[in-house]
Amino acid sequence: MTANEIALTAVKALDSKKGQDIKCLETGHLTTLADYFVLCTATSTTQIKALADVCEKALKDAGEPPHHIEGHRGGTWILLDFSSVVVHIFNEEAREFYDLERLWSDAAPVDLSGVLTEN
Repeated sequence: MTANEIALTAVKALDSKKGQDIKCLETGHLTTLADYFVLCTATSTTQIKALADVCEKALKDAGEPPHHIEGHRGGTWILLDFSSVVVHIFNEEAREFYDLERLWSDAAPVDLSGVLTEN
């Protein structure tokens, strides 16, 4: 899978479990950390875990297991590292605090209008 396909698969998985404010940022031209960052907000620690699980399963099923996972104990932010794509799942307070959209404001936002379901 290409990095773009991995990112869009993650977005679809998060959307399937009602992840909120899902964003995908193309960061490959800015950093060697990842080609894409996928950001998502959850409403509870239970939903954070469910979103991480569905994202991990969707990508494992597509042949892309995570390289590394961080944050299961804290309950406010889980990071799934798929090498070329990093998925961040936050509660609302953590997302506002870390403000990755501002930190990576030079990243190109990916148009998800054809990917996300309408609420």
